[in-house]
Amino acid sequence: MSEFIRDYWEGQGRRHGVSHEASWGDTHAIALEIETIAAHLADGDTVLDVGCANGHSAFRQLERRRLARLVGVDYAPAMIAAAREEKAARGLDDRVEFREGDVRRLDFPDASFDVVYTTRVLINLRNWGEQVTGINECLRVARPGGRVILSEAFWEPLVLLNAMRALVRLPPLVEHDFNRYLKKPRLEELLAERGLEFRCEEFSSVYYLGSRLLRELVTDPAAWPGYTNPVNRIFYELEREYSGGGFGIQQAYVIRR
Repeated sequence: MSEFIRDYWEGQGRRHGVSHEASWGDTHAIALEIETIAAHLADGDTVLDVGCANGHSAFRQLERRRLARLVGVDYAPAMIAAAREEKAARGLDDRVEFREGDVRRLDFPDASFDVVYTTRVLINLRNWGEQVTGINECLRVARPGGRVILSEAFWEPLVLLNAMRALVRLPPLVEHDFNRYLKKPRLEELLAERGLEFRCEEFSSVYYLGSRLLRELVTDPAAWPGYTNPVNRIFYELEREYSGGGFGIQQAYVIRR
């Protein structure tokens, strides 16, 4: 991971503390991601949250499930410092731990966790080779029969959304300069070569179609700036009932280890 990427997230951690804004401003998309991952957690699980940022999502999972153990790792020291402060404020015991770590070199023995999940961390690696290393590390520390969930951003939905935006003369959406979105065929080929059972859960398609296209067509975007607004809330609620269509840049690959 290049230094400017680390510096960016370090700055986010210092600037936003325990707020969801530290990792992303789109609270609705984060909520959808949390709900999707939560469906694969069970009471008594040991869980590794890779790319935990300030622990915002990890704490939500702890509110939903009685986990035996949850460890969050992140590359940015400021993020881990914020997570530890929040852990202390909540009075949580040693079953919850936050530590600095690198998805490319996870400091855990093989088969350590029932569930391992990433939250928009592989996209911060510089190239596909490093992303493969990160995926392999997540698989390594998951126990046989466990689950690895890759909740990441993907290139193909971005292209599809931009094609729709071009039809109505809206400017294209772009990757941040610190992101490298995953390619779905490449990931699926990798998992198939390893003989792994997997499925893709498209948990944000309707939300993205609404918040990144329809909102700009049917409202004045200047009247509803940012992500957290009543219009996007409508699409969030709709997404919770219906999804599909390939527009969701954020998707989750659920892999059976």
